Amino acid sequence: MPVYLDHAATTPIAAEALAALTRELARTGNPSSLHGSGRRARRSVEDARETIAASAGAHPSEVIFTSGGTEADNLAVKGLYWSRHSEDPRRRRILCSAIEHHAVLDTVEWLERHEGAEVAWLPVNSEGVLDLEAFEVELLRDPESVALVTVMWANNEVGTIQPVQRVVELSHRVGVPVHSDAVQAFGSIPVDFKASGLEAMSISGHKIGGPVGVGALILGRAVKLTPVQHGGGQERDVRSGTLDTASIAAFAAAAESAARNLPAESARITALRDRLISGVRDAVPSAVLRGAPGAGRLPGNAHFTFPGCEGDSLLFLLDLAGVESSTGSACTAGVPRPSHVLLAMGLDEETARGAQRFTLGHPSTEADVDALLAALPAAYSRARQAGMAGHESSIQTAATAARQGSGIS
Repeated sequence: MPVYLDHAATTPIAAEALAALTRELARTGNPSSLHGSGRRARRSVEDARETIAASAGAHPSEVIFTSGGTEADNLAVKGLYWSRHSEDPRRRRILCSAIEHHAVLDTVEWLERHEGAEVAWLPVNSEGVLDLEAFEVELLRDPESVALVTVMWANNEVGTIQPVQRVVELSHRVGVPVHSDAVQAFGSIPVDFKASGLEAMSISGHKIGGPVGVGALILGRAVKLTPVQHGGGQERDVRSGTLDTASIAAFAAAAESAARNLPAESARITALRDRLISGVRDAVPSAVLRGAPGAGRLPGNAHFTFPGCEGDSLLFLLDLAGVESSTGSACTAGVPRPSHVLLAMGLDEETARGAQRFTLGHPSTEADVDALLAALPAAYSRARQAGMAGHESSIQTAATAARQGSGIS
């Protein structure tokens, strides 16, 4: 079995979630139907809503089920923009951190291209933390023109935790709503929607041991949101569509388990992460840890740049050695693109191309860390042999070096 160190992308389904999923899949009933099977399905959905609300520090009526984090982000950003702009046409500006997930970035850019939105990209420092002074200046420059602020709770690439509560405090002084993508944070660190003061918050099932294809937008009860899709009027008439009872029940089971075990599991994962970081530094002294240190980053995140090699080459060689990781950046049509997160943090393109993200999750063990540290020196050496050539040639060179090193011709 390969060693899996890409839990930030998706984590294996938890036993509790799998049990809930298979139980509900064996039943029938549309939760919007009025007969017995429909009412039973509705009870499952509403029980799940209460469980997820309790795990997220929200009221059950604030939980709007979606197909995942991407839909939740689209619904929040588009819905808030349309609603606020409809109330006051002056509200065209969106304040958005420069390191958001593409589910937010691309949505904001779409609104800019097609809906006349004006975007202020908020800078971060070298550790990936939002520059609060720059944010406050941009916010106060013309607060009447701001439709919304969107700042993620924790970054998906480098794991840096953002000062969300301070962002909310500053925004609320001038009456501006705030959305936060909490997909990476929820289930990993304490997340409390009510205490945060947020108007909207996105979460996802498959990041916490639930199934792929289910998530939620936590939406304040008094917040007006224009729907993105229309239909049967489910979910407060904000998100129409037949609810996926089985996935929702499994999501709730995973959320309940994550919340119950959070203190102990966070401490365990943090200790594994710190050992991984120390071991990588010993194995490859030139590797540079990116993101905030210690408690300023997610417990399971260790993101490095490795000089002199392509991140894709290193990923490929580690994969051949049985260790699965991630570059943490977008790759389209086989062409590597430096991470927008690392560029926003001030790295040059060549340095950013050497990125490698190792992320831990609920199944991670000491043996997983040992396997990475055993495989890394040789993989890095061969990736450096491939160098910083074009994407295809560097991968081919890495593959050749791997075959030669293992005696394969």
